[in-house]
Amino acid sequence: MSVSSPCVGICQLDTNGKVCTGCFRTIDEIGQWRTASDGLKKRILKTARDRQAKTGSGKKA
Repeated sequence: MSVSSPCVGICQLDTNGKVCTGCFRTIDEIGQWRTASDGLKKRILKTARDRQAKTGSGKKA
């Protein structure tokens, strides 16, 4: 089973212009998504969730 994209349709970068405020992925992670293996996608999701937890946001990546 393929790993689903965490995109929530809020494609906007943070004030530093590095992380999407909707899915908490970096521009590089978003760019890699289409060609990434499921293993890499899972690592990206974990990193995005960790990034989200540091912000204290209630949204889920």
